[in-house]
Amino acid sequence: MTDPRHDHFALFGLPPRFAIDEASLEQAYRRVQSQVHPDRFASAGAAERRVAMQWAARANEAFRTLRSPVARAAYLCERHGQPIEAESNTAMPAEFLMQQMQWREELDEARGGRPEAAQALAREVEERREAVLARVAAALDERHDYADAAAGVRELHFIDRFRDELTAHLAGDLAGAPEH
Repeated sequence: MTDPRHDHFALFGLPPRFAIDEASLEQAYRRVQSQVHPDRFASAGAAERRVAMQWAARANEAFRTLRSPVARAAYLCERHGQPIEAESNTAMPAEFLMQQMQWREELDEARGGRPEAAQALAREVEERREAVLARVAAALDERHDYADAAAGVRELHFIDRFRDELTAHLAGDLAGAPEH
């Protein structure tokens, strides 16, 4: 478990769950920022201004983490003793690796002048991402299976990197498309 003084959920008064009410998060963030924003401490002493800056930075980091489903899932896994280690722990199920290879081949084909193939691939990748997010949500909030959730988060890191590459390709296709 994390130190309660450094807990993102506690900072915003939210339950430590994957399912989060984004409006409540936004409202809590604005409330915390209004209390610690450095502008409120402009006439305070240097130490007080420094503490306000640290709290504002902590609130920003906590908000960024909790606002992102993947970062929020990773944070929950890590606070329950399941580090993600996405850069060093790259072991993936064979089925997932085969899927990645197939997507790469499809992207290579799409780069050969088939924008409709890239758009279909983007839809498929998004569907897979949503399915993995649903699995991670259930692992975290229902089964409390943090090891499975961590494996799902690592999958999401791979999916998101590929999705970014695919999005860049699609943006390039759109930028190079003739105007109608």
